Amino acid sequence: MNELVFFINNVVIAGSVTGSIYAIGAVGITLVFSIMRFAHFAHADMMTFGAFMVLLLTTLFPQAGQALGIPTAIVMLPLAIVLTALLAVIIDRTFYRPLRAHGVKPIVMVIASLGVTLILQGLIRLFAGTGGQSLYVDDRKEIFRLALPIEGVRMPVVITEPQLYLFALTILAVIGLHFFLSRTRLGKAMRAMSDNPDLARASGINTNMIVAVTWMLVGGLAAIAGTLLAMDVTFKPDLSFHILLPIFAAAIVGGVGQPFGAIAGGFVVGFAETLAVFNWSVLLRPFRDNLPTWLELPGNLAFVGTEYKIVVPFFILVAILVWRPTGIFKGKVI
Repeated sequence: MNELVFFINNVVIAGSVTGSIYAIGAVGITLVFSIMRFAHFAHADMMTFGAFMVLLLTTLFPQAGQALGIPTAIVMLPLAIVLTALLAVIIDRTFYRPLRAHGVKPIVMVIASLGVTLILQGLIRLFAGTGGQSLYVDDRKEIFRLALPIEGVRMPVVITEPQLYLFALTILAVIGLHFFLSRTRLGKAMRAMSDNPDLARASGINTNMIVAVTWMLVGGLAAIAGTLLAMDVTFKPDLSFHILLPIFAAAIVGGVGQPFGAIAGGFVVGFAETLAVFNWSVLLRPFRDNLPTWLELPGNLAFVGTEYKIVVPFFILVAILVWRPTGIFKGKVI
């Protein structure tokens, strides 16, 4: 049972945390692709910007969360969502909208998004510095150790306060996105524009407004994902840049242009990463005495080392593009 608890801590909980962050990030990427038809490489740095806004506001008002009994970073998250959504709209109006007006090809938009990535990274480094900073400025990160009422089990199930907020906000974001896309007029208009932009325009749908709303959603989701990631680890200027490939892999695995496919793809990639670096020899320890004498159980029985876990989403990305380009939910072929 101790080995099973170790598996829960290092695979079930860790995989859920990673999958939740990938899922929220991948939804933003797939929304941009479904409406604007290009891969937005600056999305990861928008996540970092959202986390930086939370860090800045938390530093200015470090005790704002004490009255509510929750971390100040969570109190400042709604304002950071608004600011990041505003940034997303400004970026579109400044960089992408003029390119769309000239009818450029999607590859030009992709290159422009790489330029936006460099601009955002430079600005964040200029104002935030290059070191790591905690979003818990005046708070203490709680760690919950849940002892199982089973005889002989010494190892507790460990979960941190940021992880609880991550799970709760992921569920709320998924439910909110579902109701927005399926029950509201704007959501239905977004789906219509995703299916056929020309027909949507001919039907009287204000496509400029739909683009703006899409960027607001993308910016808000980016702020949520970046903040929750920074709360779980620490804030750095390249906080989200290193998870850009897994997020794209999640969007492609679920089906490009399919928001709920991106959520599923996020958990698939997150658990695949976690299972690949997990030390499976721990689960085999109870059977060590039953193994043949010539078969010695190694100390580390992981598929890949922790430093090479980025290979896992890359392998999944290539495999999906070759085997099933439309992804699990049959999205658009990139």
